Amino acid sequence: MVTFRERLYFGETIKKKHRKAIYNIRHEKLAPGVYVIAFASNEQNLFDIIPANELLFPFYKKKEIYILGMANGLSEAKIVVKDMVAEVYHKTGGFNVREYFS
Repeated sequence: MVTFRERLYFGETIKKKHRKAIYNIRHEKLAPGVYVIAFASNEQNLFDIIPANELLFPFYKKKEIYILGMANGLSEAKIVVKDMVAEVYHKTGGFNVREYFS
């Protein structure tokens, strides 16, 4: 099941089409070029960067995915993650993203 954070982080180029991307993800439609940033499936990591189309696979339908941000393309997703990690570090002095974003 996919859950979106109330206040999402966005890359610069997806801001104009984020509503359509969210709609497509919620209704299990294709969202080409869109990447989502979610809590890591492995507790040792901070985030997962997942192509939105990959969420259509049965594997992800069985998982709890908490989406924190969206980007248009992998390189933009990496920039968004960098900004998110920097924000967590500056405000808390650590890297406990699950606590900060929950």
